[in-house]
Amino acid sequence: MQITENTALMLALAVGVLLLVGLIAWSATRRKRTRALADRFGPEYERTVAEIGKRGRAEAELLARQKRVEGLKIHPLTTADRDRFADLWMKAQAHFVDSPPAAVAEADALVVEVMNRRGYPMADFEQRAADISVDHPAVVHEYREAHALADRSRRGQASTEELRKAMVHYRTLFEDLLEVGSMEAVAAG
Repeated sequence: MQITENTALMLALAVGVLLLVGLIAWSATRRKRTRALADRFGPEYERTVAEIGKRGRAEAELLARQKRVEGLKIHPLTTADRDRFADLWMKAQAHFVDSPPAAVAEADALVVEVMNRRGYPMADFEQRAADISVDHPAVVHEYREAHALADRSRRGQASTEELRKAMVHYRTLFEDLLEVGSMEAVAAG
């Protein structure tokens, strides 16, 4: 069987169209994945892209985080644990008046304890922040800021105003971890 010029041209055109359709489909899938990750991770998405420098590698990192956390046994706190931690938080806040650095250290330790109790593994800070970013993307920035200020405090380099900000950041994360808002909605509803 002999292929004519018209048949060869039609085959080349068909292959070209198939490649173009495949490229368009791949591009649409990638845009959809980007949109989904940006929606899921919020500001953490852009922070990760900026830190890594390449969108594809950053998205792979975020997907790896998501997969890692899906494999963990994260669970809500019991009412008793929630009440106990809320009481400990009130005590840490009260300690701020007499010793802001000690109160920030207490807040940092308390957040780690709550995370541990909920089932987050207690690796280094960056791993904890990465894990938290999956289920608590709106407050992971607060955690990073609070932790940086707590580090400055440990080195004796944080002002009282910076320590106050650290407590506010920790409180935002703490309330999210305790699921205070969702519990209040359940109680009110």
